[in-house]
Amino acid sequence: MRFRTLAAGLLIGGLVLSACGKEGGPQGGAAPNEAALPKYEVAKNVQVAGSPTFARMKKNQKVTIGVKDDQPGLGYKDPTTNEYSGFDIEIAKMVAADLGFSAKQIQYKPVPSEAREQAISNGDVDYYVGTYTINDERKQQVSFAGPYFNAGQDLLVRKEENSIKGPDSLKGKKVCSATGSTPIENVRKEKLTQPQNIVEFQGYSQCVDKLLANEVDAVTTDDAILKGYAAEEPDKLKVVGETFSEEPYGIGLPKDDKALRTKVSDSLQQALDNGTWQKIYDATLGKSGSKAQKPKLERY
Repeated sequence: MRFRTLAAGLLIGGLVLSACGKEGGPQGGAAPNEAALPKYEVAKNVQVAGSPTFARMKKNQKVTIGVKDDQPGLGYKDPTTNEYSGFDIEIAKMVAADLGFSAKQIQYKPVPSEAREQAISNGDVDYYVGTYTINDERKQQVSFAGPYFNAGQDLLVRKEENSIKGPDSLKGKKVCSATGSTPIENVRKEKLTQPQNIVEFQGYSQCVDKLLANEVDAVTTDDAILKGYAAEEPDKLKVVGETFSEEPYGIGLPKDDKALRTKVSDSLQQALDNGTWQKIYDATLGKSGSKAQKPKLERY
């Protein structure tokens, strides 16, 4: 994690990234703009020579994708319809189509943050798309294609809030995040507000409820997650937009499957170049009103 404005000490403490702290299930899902979502043409006669993972997919005639199911706007499972939606889900679906698999051939498998590396290494999932920050420590166990999104720790505030513009304006403000998460530890270590103004709950959704009830002044975690909440309540909530960490999200893949990593990277690059990535963002996280810059793909 590379911090732009926080002290160097936070760099050391930030190896466990905000997207991988404790998470909570939201009360509802920010439905995407279905009409604005791109359609993904399923590729024909796809070959990925030298990829044991792709060979397994072809044999099973399906692709198993690890996802989150509790993050509105990113990876969310509607409890009434059991349908998945969000930015990450669309990226996962797009890659599957480029690998030759239709939406009907996708099996989504919710995997919590702490179990991601094991699920990929064990072959429980073919690849993973779920606010998964790329870092060197994780590259020892898995590989990544991406980044497909550059997130960063940010602040969610009420729409009418104008005094909070970034981390330096939190003094005297009540700040909420998930218990044990890196974001709230960042607030505490950097003394961004007084200890008595730090509020913690098991999940981010509880913090958002308190924000809407005027009981806290800001919620902090990755901006991508916050944009999902803002997209649910665009008339009541907004993301400040001054991120103070860097969280490059990647698609998690088996460590030694270079052939598949190259193929997935090609898929992401094509989406960035032809406008598909922008259409996905605008129809999902973009509903929050926050803009995003396209990431630059890193191959290795």
